[in-house]
Amino acid sequence: MSEVILKIENLSKQYRLGLVGTGTMADDLKRWWYKVRGKEDPFLKIGDVNDRSTKGTSDYVWALQNINFEVQQGEVLGIIGKNGAGKSTLLKILSKITSPTTGSVKSRGRIASLLEVGTGFHGEMTGRENIFLNGAILGMTKREITAKYEEIVEFSGCERYIDTPVKRYSSGMTVRLAFAVAAFLEPDILIIDEVLAVGDAEFQKKAIGKMQEISSGEGRTVLFVSHNMAAVQSLCTRAIVLKNGETVFDGETDEAIGFYLIDEKVVITQKLIDRKDREGNGKIIFTDYSIEDVNQNQVNTIISGQTIYFKLCCEIIVPKLKNVSVAFTISRDNGNLLSTFMSEVTNNLFQTGESKEITFVCKVSNFPFVEGNYICSISVRENDQMADWIQKAFPIDVINGDFYGTGRIIPSSHKGVLINQTWNVQ
Repeated sequence: MSEVILKIENLSKQYRLGLVGTGTMADDLKRWWYKVRGKEDPFLKIGDVNDRSTKGTSDYVWALQNINFEVQQGEVLGIIGKNGAGKSTLLKILSKITSPTTGSVKSRGRIASLLEVGTGFHGEMTGRENIFLNGAILGMTKREITAKYEEIVEFSGCERYIDTPVKRYSSGMTVRLAFAVAAFLEPDILIIDEVLAVGDAEFQKKAIGKMQEISSGEGRTVLFVSHNMAAVQSLCTRAIVLKNGETVFDGETDEAIGFYLIDEKVVITQKLIDRKDREGNGKIIFTDYSIEDVNQNQVNTIISGQTIYFKLCCEIIVPKLKNVSVAFTISRDNGNLLSTFMSEVTNNLFQTGESKEITFVCKVSNFPFVEGNYICSISVRENDQMADWIQKAFPIDVINGDFYGTGRIIPSSHKGVLINQTWNVQ
C-alpha cells in the first residue's frame, strides 16, 4: 500500500490588496499581541472570496480557503481550475516560497519546483553553473549532481549553449534546462505549474514522457498544473478542481475534467459584453458574435464542409485606431488547440475611423472540422498591443457532412481535421 508523502490540512492564504502587512503599525501590533496571547488573528475573520471577476467589499481576500487533501507516493496529481482559482498560490505554499495564513503542510523528502520560466536560475551564471546551483538548492551533493550532469544536458538539448550565461537563453531553452534539472536530480516530489507550455511540441512530449517515467517507474510524486486538459488526462492518475480558492472536486481525472468543463460552459454562455475575465487595454472590446451560413442565416450547428461566416462585433472606445487586427482560435473542449485564424497573416489590417462600432467578418470555406464540440477564443489588437482578449468566448457544435462533395457523409469514427485530397493510380 502506498504511503502518504504530502498532506495538506485546513490550508488557507489571505492577502491584503495593495498593501504589505495589515497596512498600519497599529494593526500589525494588534496582530502580534493576539499571537503572543495565543489568540486567533483578528484579521482572519474578514475577507472576500477569491473571485477576480467581481469587485469586493473588503481589502482582504482569501486566495485559498480550507484546502484539504493527501497525495500518495508515486501519484501524479493534476490541479486544474480557471485563471485566478488559487493554483499557483497553492504550489508556492507547497514549495515553501510563501507561508500559509492558517493550516499545515506535511511532506516527506526533497521537493523540486518549476513554477515559472527561470525559477531558481541566476541570469549571470552559465547553464552549467546553474545546474550545480539548483542541485545544491535541492540538497544534492556535488558528486550526485556530477553523476547526472550528462543526462541533464542531453535531455535539455542545450549542450551547445551550456557555457553561455542563462540571461542569453530564450524562454524555451531556459525551461528545457530547468525541467531537466528538476527531473533528473531525483526529488521525491516534483511540482510543475504550466511552465511546460513555453516549450515546443517536441519538448512537451518528452517532458510528459519523463514525468510518466519518474512517477510509475521510479515511484516519485508529481503535482501538475495545466490548462491543457489532454495533458492532464494522459498524465494524471487523479485531479482536484479549484474555484475561487476552494476545492470543489477531488477524484478520478476524467471526472474532474468533466466537472471543470461543465463549469467552464456556464461561463461561456454569458454574453460577450458581460464578460469580466477579459484582458487588454480596452481601446476596442468585443460585444457580440454570430455564426452565419451563405444565406446570412444564423446557425447554432456547423456542418463539416459548409461555408461559414464568423462575425465578431466590437465597440470602439477610442476612435481612429490604426493597424487593427483580429484573431480567433478553435480548440477542442479538452483544451487542445486545433487552428488559429488571423487577419494579420492575410494582410488584413483595419482602420476604425470615427465609428463607434465595427464588425469583423471571417469567411471559412469548406469548414474542415469533424463532428464534436469546440471552443473559440477571440482577440483584437491595435498596433501590436492587445486591446481585448477573451478566452473561451463561445462554443461551436459541429456535425459531420458531405465535406468532399461526393454524397458520402464523413463516418462518425473519423477524428482530426478534414483535408481536400485527390486520388489516382499510376
